[in-house]
Amino acid sequence: MRILITGAAGFVGTSLAHALRSAIAGVDLIGIDNLSRAGSETNRSTLRALGVTLLHGDLRLASDVEALPAADWVIDAAANPSVLAGIDGRSSPRQLVEHNLGGTLHLLDYCRQHRAGLILLSTSRVYSIPALAALPVSAQDGAFRWNANTPAASVVGASEHGIREDFSTEAPVSLYGATKLASETLALEYGDAFGFPVWINRCGVLAGAGQFGRADQGIFAYWINRHLRRRPLRYIGFGGHGFQVRDCLHPADLAHLVHLQLISPSDAPSPGSRIFHVGGGIGSARSLLQLTAWCDDRFGPHAVAEDPAPRPYDLPWIVLDARRAESKWRWRPTRGPEQIFQEIADHAERNPDWLERSEG
Repeated sequence: MRILITGAAGFVGTSLAHALRSAIAGVDLIGIDNLSRAGSETNRSTLRALGVTLLHGDLRLASDVEALPAADWVIDAAANPSVLAGIDGRSSPRQLVEHNLGGTLHLLDYCRQHRAGLILLSTSRVYSIPALAALPVSAQDGAFRWNANTPAASVVGASEHGIREDFSTEAPVSLYGATKLASETLALEYGDAFGFPVWINRCGVLAGAGQFGRADQGIFAYWINRHLRRRPLRYIGFGGHGFQVRDCLHPADLAHLVHLQLISPSDAPSPGSRIFHVGGGIGSARSLLQLTAWCDDRFGPHAVAEDPAPRPYDLPWIVLDARRAESKWRWRPTRGPEQIFQEIADHAERNPDWLERSEG
């Protein structure tokens, strides 16, 4: 089996390459990356040691994609992954669309030509921001939690287990979310029209050692590294208390599900049944305040400033209900948040320049 991984030199791409090399005997791994993300050059030697053929190319350029060798499967891990992309001054809206949607279009044409299956890594941020903001949560014990008094089935697409795949995707979802939602739709249409398998994984917050974290992406790695180095940290929005909650997932658990999808029969009764949540779920959900408490125990106390001013697109509670993936593949995450935090902290202590490499 030959697998093409896009965004191969990123944190997720490299993690997938490592896991698939171990899981699939004789697999031929090819990667493509434009190496634009700070720190991505670091992973070149890792990929080389794994026997991955890494090609320097840009998915926005049709000629770069057309030059790729044929593969049986494509795992699309390439994207501008920030929910603030297009509005934060780092990239323009047009650049975001060209990268996240234009690149997907070129890949889909590649899959059409080579009859390659596609596993598209998407995001929890395809969901409606007003609907997410209106979820029945309240602050309890230092974190936003689902209101236990909410009647069962009273919120369409969500429960105490988290957000389901049928939650509203009505706009606004952010410019970033819109590019990923459009990419999902195109992928399903291409797969149906041209007869190649498509799986879509809407991922929660991925976290682990070696992640290049920023405040708008890779928040767990960012927070732990900055706490260790006694760098300034802020609780932004929601009163400045740090109650906002996300679930976390280790990329090795994502890789396990991807492996199951690679070897699964390609038939599916409907496009919707090809969309799955891949997240740590309610058991891995932690607030920034809880993460700070963990860091204080590990590294010693470090004060965090309060900034009650809201940040665009931020939300109090995003937890993914991944029971659909569990039902189809008997898949469950195996690494809890404390294990993930420990792994990140160990890596941070071994790499004192990691923040500079992440931000460079």
